[in-house]
Amino acid sequence: MTAPSALGRAAPGHRAWLNSLFVDHALLRLGWRNWGVVESGRLYRSNHPLPWQLREATRRFGLRSVVNLRGHRADCGSDQLGRAAAASLGLLHVDAPFESRGAPHKDRILRLAEIFRTLPEPVLIHCKSGADRTGLVAGLWLLLQGRPVAEAAAQLSLRFGHVRRSRTGILDAFFAAYAAAQAESGKPFLDWLREEYDEAALRRSFQSRPWADRLVDGVLRRE
Repeated sequence: MTAPSALGRAAPGHRAWLNSLFVDHALLRLGWRNWGVVESGRLYRSNHPLPWQLREATRRFGLRSVVNLRGHRADCGSDQLGRAAAASLGLLHVDAPFESRGAPHKDRILRLAEIFRTLPEPVLIHCKSGADRTGLVAGLWLLLQGRPVAEAAAQLSLRFGHVRRSRTGILDAFFAAYAAAQAESGKPFLDWLREEYDEAALRRSFQSRPWADRLVDGVLRRE
């Protein structure tokens, strides 16, 4: 977790912008925000915002915190721009990296639960495209609020560009595993996570479709 005053003092230069636009594909995000409201006044979701996009969202929705689900990437222009923009706006910036194609890690979810417990709201969560990791974490946030698992799983939606038949569908399988356990025992989410969730078993049981993997990895070039 990084306090606003500790973030980059020097504004990113032309190299960061070129890297963001052409290497990190931010050129595609100029007009495509992939914006979503998880709960008005509390949690919002998007793809990786460019500085003026973050500024506008802060103005409109009163953001106080940003959670970066990509993690710190020193060689990524979008990362540099995002941190500098958060600092200039006085936002708390937190790194909470997740995978889009792997079984969600128990320790990372537990850390995320603690982050959400203390983070000033409203919060913006983002990954690169706002489709997979952002959908997962939006769903986790809803579960942590005690909301139904079906509502949480709906955050992984084709409306946001999530393709459940690809390797990213393991995130849907995670919610399905909890839904099955809850139907049987009624166990609260964090209790199930600590006591029953088996990452290795989830990886073994999930199988994607080759055509969907080609779409997500080759055509959409998701991270």
